[in-house]
Amino acid sequence: MLDFIQMVVSGIAVGSSYALMGLAMVIIYKTSEVLNFAQGEMALISTFFTYLLLETHGVPFYLAFPGTLAFAAFLGAFLEFAVLRRAKEPTVLGMIIITLGLEMILMGLVSWKFGADPKTLPFPISAYSSVRIGNVFVSSLEVLTLVVALTVMIILFLFLRFSKLGVAMKATQQNNTVARLMGIRTKRILMFTWAISSVVGCLAGLLIAPTIMQPYMMWDPMLKGFASAVMGGMTSLPGAVFGAYILGIVENLFGGYVSIEFKSVVAFVIIVLVLCVKPSGLFARHYVKKV
Repeated sequence: MLDFIQMVVSGIAVGSSYALMGLAMVIIYKTSEVLNFAQGEMALISTFFTYLLLETHGVPFYLAFPGTLAFAAFLGAFLEFAVLRRAKEPTVLGMIIITLGLEMILMGLVSWKFGADPKTLPFPISAYSSVRIGNVFVSSLEVLTLVVALTVMIILFLFLRFSKLGVAMKATQQNNTVARLMGIRTKRILMFTWAISSVVGCLAGLLIAPTIMQPYMMWDPMLKGFASAVMGGMTSLPGAVFGAYILGIVENLFGGYVSIEFKSVVAFVIIVLVLCVKPSGLFARHYVKKV
């Protein structure tokens, strides 16, 4: 029984990093209905920017952290303004292909600048220190990731629900043309959305980096975050988070009781099952656009 509880707790902890990546993807999808497959590499390059500040320029962490978040926001806004906005008569499929291209470019830049060797990111909390809760152990970094994921979800939910800018983001997603006619500057909304999404992804990258830091470190969390968002609902922020926790728990239990080799396959089996039963996801409401 203790092993079962330990695996569940570890699954929740692992699911927190998936949750942050899922939130980042949902933010963009809620506004533009575009799946941003460059999300992981945007977080990757922001994380290595932190490494550059800390190791090369000797900037203290309390200054490097807000500097990295500002860089991440600028990166997201710049990519939307300089790349996606320039697409001629874009389709949803065309925009997805553009994000795949951005993914490969950003990963290539990181590999070219920093090489393929693993790095060590100086972080205030050790990835190897743990907290004991009864007879269950969980790392301090995983506790921090859980707190950050839930805090970000609550802040984003309140922002989108009650702020004028959040309502404008939802209006842009539902009908871009009507939103423009109502006076909403949809292009600025899209750029702002990409900036927020990039910051959330950056937080995920910074919390993953103390455990593993190399050019491919965000590939698995991005795929699992996408799986979580699909399972919970691509238009639901709480759905993406709870989907991530469900995925983390099921994945851990499958690895512990069935097969560790096929542990990563579980995410995509769950996606197929959920889409067959409820195409909109477990926590999202299905709606049909009328034209």
